[in-house]
Amino acid sequence: MTEQFFNYMIWCMTAMAAVVFVSLFFVNAGYGQFRNRRWGWSINNKIAWTLMEAPVFVTMLVIWILSPLRFHLPQLVLFALFQLHYFQRSFVFPWLMNGKSSMPVAIMLMGVTFNVINGLMQGGGLYWFPNPNFAEGAAYLLRWNAICGITIFLVGLAVNWHSDYVIRHLRQPGDTRHYLPRRGMYHYVTSANYLGELMEWVGFALAAATPVAWVFPIWTAANLVPRAHAIHKKYRQEFGDEAVGKRKRIIPFIY
Repeated sequence: MTEQFFNYMIWCMTAMAAVVFVSLFFVNAGYGQFRNRRWGWSINNKIAWTLMEAPVFVTMLVIWILSPLRFHLPQLVLFALFQLHYFQRSFVFPWLMNGKSSMPVAIMLMGVTFNVINGLMQGGGLYWFPNPNFAEGAAYLLRWNAICGITIFLVGLAVNWHSDYVIRHLRQPGDTRHYLPRRGMYHYVTSANYLGELMEWVGFALAAATPVAWVFPIWTAANLVPRAHAIHKKYRQEFGDEAVGKRKRIIPFIY
């Protein structure tokens, strides 16, 4: 892959994120609480999540194995953070989910497509066309952007994992009622799990300090901000304005 084509991919993906962002305010992606038959054939949710998320983990792993820079410290740290998220997302998170819900195959395939492309982009940003300052080695990790970025990533990871834990424990076995999550960062936003994920990739991009790394939080926001808006709206309809209170959608005190 040439650097010119790589940069072309970055611009195309950024433009597509803008289209997705606008579209998702009008059409709810049909998984989770918004799943419906219009999205077609569905398969077991646990299997679908694993099949959807694992390709990016594998793509990044292959790029790392083939790179002569695989043990260069700045790249190794960022690679480890990226893989930590996706190992949990691919092989742990799906199998902790309760219930017997399903995911449309169309949604899964769209996720697979994005994840493979994103794996190529983020792996390329670390190993094919890296930040020239990575050549500083361990000293790079003492730069302000690396320290702040890694810290934000880890805090976001904790928020994301804890918020998923809260969601999983809203119901007792056999209970099918809906509940408004309140613990942890759900005290401030109705989509705390999305807040955590957005924090992760903003932190990753800040630490990597490359244009391609910033495409990821842009895409994350394009997908999750409209969905957080839809969830917020649904909670207000289901539980009432008083129950939801002053909680924001995804960014505490702001939106």
